[in-house]
Amino acid sequence: MPSQPKTPAPPPSPAPDPSASSGSSGPDPTAGGAAPALPKKMNWFDGFAMSLTMPAALIASLGASIGGLGAWGAIALWAVSMVLATATNWIYTELAAMFPDSSGGIAHYATEGWKKRAPVVGPIASIGYWFPWTTALAVYSGIIGSFVQAQWFPGQDWSVEYGPLKVDFPIAVGLLVMLLLFGAAMIGLHVAMWVVYVTGGALLIPLVVFIVMPLLSGDWSAQGLHWNLHGAAGLREALVWLYVMAWTSFGVEVCATFAPEYKDTVRDTTRALRAGVLFCLGVFVLLPLALSGYVGEKVIGEDPTTFYVGAFQDLVGGASDLMVVFLVASLLLIMITGLADGSRVLYEMGRAGLTVRQVGVLNRRGVPARALLVALILNIFVLTVLQTPLAIIVTGNLGYILAHVLAVSGFALLRKDRPDAVRPIRLPAFFVPLAWALAAFLTVVLVVGATGFSITGYGGYTELGVALAVLVFSVLLWLYRTKVQDRRPEQDPPA
Repeated sequence: MPSQPKTPAPPPSPAPDPSASSGSSGPDPTAGGAAPALPKKMNWFDGFAMSLTMPAALIASLGASIGGLGAWGAIALWAVSMVLATATNWIYTELAAMFPDSSGGIAHYATEGWKKRAPVVGPIASIGYWFPWTTALAVYSGIIGSFVQAQWFPGQDWSVEYGPLKVDFPIAVGLLVMLLLFGAAMIGLHVAMWVVYVTGGALLIPLVVFIVMPLLSGDWSAQGLHWNLHGAAGLREALVWLYVMAWTSFGVEVCATFAPEYKDTVRDTTRALRAGVLFCLGVFVLLPLALSGYVGEKVIGEDPTTFYVGAFQDLVGGASDLMVVFLVASLLLIMITGLADGSRVLYEMGRAGLTVRQVGVLNRRGVPARALLVALILNIFVLTVLQTPLAIIVTGNLGYILAHVLAVSGFALLRKDRPDAVRPIRLPAFFVPLAWALAAFLTVVLVVGATGFSITGYGGYTELGVALAVLVFSVLLWLYRTKVQDRRPEQDPPA
């Protein structure tokens, strides 16, 4: 087990690097003075509550994986994916303690590890990480709108179009939900935590029902469950599905993004990460096992999205309205976490010189308001133009998995480049070769998954082109920052 002193010394801050500075927020480039700090009002359980996003995301995507892989194949791959996530997140505990003032999460770890060799890694890893977390707001708000229409307003079939923009009832509901969450986030994450706890608590109810009651019902059976992965084609399909599953399982690292906002950064970040990965590991194995054996692989494959309602009615009787409320609550949890996580990453990018400086400031309440506004505008565009952009999740996975490859390899590089750096949490030496092995395997998953969309039916080369374009755009913004903005005199603030 890693050592964890009670009163760790703060990490050194080499002067020119704003991302490693000792202040929580860094200088305000628009004002020439010290910006407000991110408020330290969270404890480890708040971070753990954020990590419940991933079981919620599992509920949204489990049925499709069972239908495509067979129940045993889905159970095995979700377990493998979560084991990989557990190993990588264990590595992030050391990095989170090394950089307790960073709100950039794993993107910042990649930046620190690679900046001596390839500074361009910083903007690529950061935008690759930011994009999937941020656009989750549009994806799930649209799904919430569809749930609300189907359950309570089936007659609301109107729509309004203006050029490429389209608004119908589900999109209107989604826009309203986005605006409400944006308003709560603008007040401050510590204020919005009550929403996190309400939605997280609501999520735990169906999790308990779907994991415990099928196993105790007497109707659970392994007969009729299949393994649909065979030979070389099966191996390629497994790698593609691991690519698809990545954001759902690896997303527990969100706990590290809020490191500057924990009351005790080292202790709370570590506890949140470890509690999150262990809880999710159990859920990701038990939930598909319990539901597949109770509902049946064929039934799930035929109706991979709404089979939960029927299962809930069989287990507890009726209450389809209540089940929809639980599903909506679980999606709200994903959206709240994605908005909070993405805005803090974009703020850290601006603060650390990885994108335009205008987004790297906080308002008077210590909220990254400009980064939140960028997220809102992007998600309104995605929702009204693309309507139901489920393929955006897979599109974003290219940058997201790449960010993990660069972060875990960055851990190994930091061990080599900064052997004497203060590490309040120091993992055993075998984690270094483990990090390289994880980086290599995730690279294989990245290459095979990014070129194998057709196997799962999610997206194609158009989505791959969009993902690459996002990464290229991040490099262009970084070049503008370094070649134009950072060469201006300090007394000349940006317009």
